[in-house]
Amino acid sequence: MKVGVIGSGIVGQVLAAGFLKHGHEVMLGTRDPRKPEVQKWASEHAGAQTGTFAQTARFAEFVVLATLGSAAENAIQLAGVENLAGKVIMDTTNPIAGPAVDGVLPFTTGPNESLAEKVQAAAPRSFVVKAFNSVGNAQMINPNYEQGVPTMFYCGNDAAAKEKVAGVITQFGWEPFDCGGIAASRAIEPLCILWCLPGFLRNQWSHAFKVLTR
Repeated sequence: MKVGVIGSGIVGQVLAAGFLKHGHEVMLGTRDPRKPEVQKWASEHAGAQTGTFAQTARFAEFVVLATLGSAAENAIQLAGVENLAGKVIMDTTNPIAGPAVDGVLPFTTGPNESLAEKVQAAAPRSFVVKAFNSVGNAQMINPNYEQGVPTMFYCGNDAAAKEKVAGVITQFGWEPFDCGGIAASRAIEPLCILWCLPGFLRNQWSHAFKVLTR
């Protein structure tokens, strides 16, 4: 696929590198493609391209939203709703409001809303699928756990879009777990808080979730 990653922070860089690793064409989207850290990343990854959010959205067949949660809706506007129309947007963002207190991250959203739903509303002709928000960037691409393949929770309103994202999840070494429509992001996004707790409390950042069935 031609993959456009909107957001050039560490999560965007890691996911973009993962898509390159698996043979996709990749453009890393940033507010300023001239930023030294963006140019450095591109120079270290053969075949990588960089561009503005709008250039990246036009380039992409498959879009990854990897900005800070506070910047997600603005990034959609800068990318251009028309440029994103008809495309899958894999939303990896979390609505983090500030630093953790007693290990618990505060969120900007309440229990009956989610950032993914706001992203879907901001890009109404795109197909938003929530995924890769419930693990740290170091474990996102083909992690290795002795206990087995870890679980990646995802959700979205369009079945075909979810199938594409499930394929990416599998390619990146995870077990896809379909949680239903985009409103399920209200449950998936707080998994970020749960995942981060051992990190803030015990400096443990290498874990992942696993669903067990019988």
